[in-house]
Amino acid sequence: QVQMVESGGGLVEAGGSLRLSCAASGRTFSRYAMGWFRQAPGKEREFVVQISWSGASTNYLDSVKGRFTAFRDNAKNMVYLQMNSLKPEDTAVYYCAAGLASGTGWAPRFDYWGQGTQVTVAE
Repeated sequence: QVQMVESGGGLVEAGGSLRLSCAASGRTFSRYAMGWFRQAPGKEREFVVQISWSGASTNYLDSVKGRFTAFRDNAKNMVYLQMNSLKPEDTAVYYCAAGLASGTGWAPRFDYWGQGTQVTVAE
């Protein structure tokens, strides 16, 4: 079981970059696969990326491939989302999430969520 706090959101112009951070608690942080999700106004929550417990593997939403990069530092209990070439449609509240990893390093589901951080992409 972990708790997470996201930060790094803000206002950025289209084409710009932003890095989100998620600080996680728990001595067993490395046992959890981590994910980033987002929710735009009037839309349902959307999967963005999952990163395995080791950080060696990632799985991205097609629309962010080549633009977003997720990575983690288990020694620091941190997970990041580097967002480049941002588009107005990326505007959303972004959430960090955790799920206990199976033997494969991936989580069957995400059970723990941060409070979210707002990302706004302007023209």
